[in-house]
Amino acid sequence: MVILDLLRNMNGRIIGSGKETIILAHGYGGDQSIWDKILPKLCESYKIVLFDWCFSGANLLKHHFDAEKYSSYEPFADDLIALVDEMKLESFIFVGHSMSGIIGCIASMKRPTLFKRLILVSSSPRFINVENYEGGFDIAEMEEMFRNIEEKYDVWSTNFASIAVDPSDPPSVDKFDKCLKRMGVEIALPLAKSVFLSDYRHILDKVITPCTIIQTKVDFAVPNSVPTFMHNTIKGESTVEIINTNGHFPQLTAHQEFLNVIHRVLTS
Repeated sequence: MVILDLLRNMNGRIIGSGKETIILAHGYGGDQSIWDKILPKLCESYKIVLFDWCFSGANLLKHHFDAEKYSSYEPFADDLIALVDEMKLESFIFVGHSMSGIIGCIASMKRPTLFKRLILVSSSPRFINVENYEGGFDIAEMEEMFRNIEEKYDVWSTNFASIAVDPSDPPSVDKFDKCLKRMGVEIALPLAKSVFLSDYRHILDKVITPCTIIQTKVDFAVPNSVPTFMHNTIKGESTVEIINTNGHFPQLTAHQEFLNVIHRVLTS
């Protein structure tokens, strides 16, 4: 990927109007369409930056995805900073879904003056259970998931989408399933290992940017103990907001309540 052309390579665009800028960053398997339901309202008051990570199926250069380079979150954080520098953004509110929440934390440590606030949506610093920490999964469960991704990706993606989103919202399940299938197994498997085997608990006490942690009532990937852990560990000011919906995607399954939380946080 050519750093000086990240805006084009990452399908970057700015929409909306307003004095403040919000960056929306999707997570594993997604693309910028994950935010479609909340865009009309946000665009009334804010400039919105959208983009597709290099692994996204919507990214025309995804065949250049370097699994070795992106085996950790740091290169994603570097891409984010390079993108905002190319766009000449001096400060913004960063909304990161899932893995992007932690990427935003890392980027904020590198360039704290850029970040006015971090809004961490369904994010987790570690997914594997260890002593005195509930991540949500045992290592055996992860290894089984990796086998399913490798051996029967289409079946796995459909099942994963129905669990990750919320089976009571079929259109949103279908949206994420299609995103996963566009990403493809060649990217999905190494990236899943990078995400679900990661451990970024150690960075949280270095995050000084004000944070809002948004969590759903029930999220198969992120137990409710995780936002509490993050809130207690992040060095800067932080709050936890629980949205009354199930699944990992409140911007899809409870978009109005999600917008209400964003509005309350940014205007209080």
